[in-house]
Amino acid sequence: GILVPEFCSVLNYDEIRHFTREIEPPWVLKPRSQAGAMGIKKVPSEKELWQILDELGDRQSFYVLEQFVPGEIYHIDSIITERKIVFSEVHKYKRPPLSVSHEGGVFISRTQARDAKESKDLRSLNRELMQALGMLRGVTHTEFIKGEKDKRFYFLETAARVGGANIADMVDYATGVNLWREWAAIELANVRGQDYTIPESGNNYAGILICLARQEYPDLSAYDDPEVVWRLHKKNHAGLIVASEKQNRIEELIDDYSRRFSADFLAFAPPLEEAPN
Repeated sequence: GILVPEFCSVLNYDEIRHFTREIEPPWVLKPRSQAGAMGIKKVPSEKELWQILDELGDRQSFYVLEQFVPGEIYHIDSIITERKIVFSEVHKYKRPPLSVSHEGGVFISRTQARDAKESKDLRSLNRELMQALGMLRGVTHTEFIKGEKDKRFYFLETAARVGGANIADMVDYATGVNLWREWAAIELANVRGQDYTIPESGNNYAGILICLARQEYPDLSAYDDPEVVWRLHKKNHAGLIVASEKQNRIEELIDDYSRRFSADFLAFAPPLEEAPN
């Protein structure tokens, strides 16, 4: 009963032709086993689709062809023990990660208001999803998209792991709950035959900004608001996390900082097709 974008396997050409007749372009060609946006291609026409499939050759079956649903993307980061979700936080990307990785820009995510209807609806969908998939214990990073046209939530993808791009740090500064630490604690409790207890979480809000930088080691000292709680130290990257008791303050800061990041640091490199060895 959970909505998903229409999709088909990339194996039987008659099925592919049927899909392209029924579903309007653009489509998304997605690798089945890559991380993040690596290897994903947005395909604007049937002619270009067949060209890409021809280039892929025997690797075609490693991909899935999916309807492109424009809209706003949310992610939910959860802790699960014995099939029960004991912690979940709803966040929203400023721009879809696919757009950032393929077109350039600043990667931004931030905590959503916990009492908002969208947050409640997404937590409910996340519970249904985890029950349907049979997640036993651990952490999950799940993405939903709110369709631009129909304003309904579609399930995009999930993973039984901590989210990438320092999302775990953002969650930690918002709640005091470290997803990496709790994942380890759950596994240790299971091995020892003990019950797992989630630590009490705080109610702050946080936001993260990261981009490729022109500078080898960019200077972030001008970003000196008291809400700045973390800075990224990584070659040719600029990044920081802001935290506050007020969600609207987080929105103000990331709007301001995203514009400044674009002027001060932003660089662009073509997205990786696959993870480096």
